[in-house]
Amino acid sequence: MHLPVHLLLILALALLGVAHPDEDETPISEAKKLEKRAYHSNVIESYSGCAKKLADSGVIERADLRRRNTVERHRRDLVARRQQQVLGPRPDVSELPDSHFQLPEQLRKSHLVAGPNIGPETPENELFADNGTCVLNPEGMIGPFYVKGELIRSDITDGQTGVPMIIDAQFIDVETCEPVEGVWWDVWSCNATGVYSGVLKRGNGDKDDTSNVNATFLRGIQQTDSEGVAQFQTIFPGHYSHRATHIHVVAHVGNVTQLPNNTITGGTVAHIGQLFWDQDLVYEVEETYPYNTNTLPITPNAHDRLFFEEIDGTTSDPTFNFVKLGDDIEDGIFAWVSMAVNVSASFDPSYSWRLTDHGDIPESGGDSPI
Repeated sequence: MHLPVHLLLILALALLGVAHPDEDETPISEAKKLEKRAYHSNVIESYSGCAKKLADSGVIERADLRRRNTVERHRRDLVARRQQQVLGPRPDVSELPDSHFQLPEQLRKSHLVAGPNIGPETPENELFADNGTCVLNPEGMIGPFYVKGELIRSDITDGQTGVPMIIDAQFIDVETCEPVEGVWWDVWSCNATGVYSGVLKRGNGDKDDTSNVNATFLRGIQQTDSEGVAQFQTIFPGHYSHRATHIHVVAHVGNVTQLPNNTITGGTVAHIGQLFWDQDLVYEVEETYPYNTNTLPITPNAHDRLFFEEIDGTTSDPTFNFVKLGDDIEDGIFAWVSMAVNVSASFDPSYSWRLTDHGDIPESGGDSPI
């Protein structure tokens, strides 16, 4: 039996909707591209003048020492808890671009900063002084799985199995060249098999698993300290169709209030965006369990539209620098990035779900459980 062409097209679009639950496929407008590019360029130019002040004030030296100490502490903890897991074949990967295609520097650069044998004697220029600066751009794609009102906490693992990971961000105000104290760093990602907690939606794991609306794994908020730093303990995220491996980021600033239920309200949003990892690192992680149980193909950074929207022809780098915590990837990863932010920027993120004392609930007009 041969289906008419128009029916085949409808079926294909329907399947795409099931396999690709996270981001809108609508291309960004040319006007918005120009706006974001101008913003990027201005922030990068401002931040480039901060280097001497950051060095003279000791911010860079203290960042290096903090990252070094964090790695050593977590190496002791994570290596002791290491579990032997079964390796499997790497899932099929999307075809890389043709060799004549010139990839941007952010994709060609390795963000692996040092091997496993680091210590106090290792020269600083081999370790953590490279901030890997990402410019917090105008409003990026937030996706339908943003849940308003997540818990304030540093450990967001919630028992999820995967490669342990600590992520560290330092926020720098491009107007003052000073660390920004009091930014509320809001993050969320899918688990090792590509499922987001807190929402029910076709294409997000088992749509009939109503317990997921009460789950909060891999979601949390942390406030930056006097050095502009916040950290999370999490796992390396998995993948799902048509998106590169990523973590979502929202930066809340201004008059934010911490509520008795350990969530926040108020303030403004200075940035909405996503951060990524080197492709080689993604492939290495995906060879381990339970990542290798996911049979969906991996989408490389080079094929991810939103990766390119984050850089948009500039030197901004949305890719984490990282070191491995041990000889094997399953021992864990420490990843860090410095984010240049204009705290006067303000956006209004959309959301379809909100955390309550009774679990996540869909907002009026938003996504309902299906």
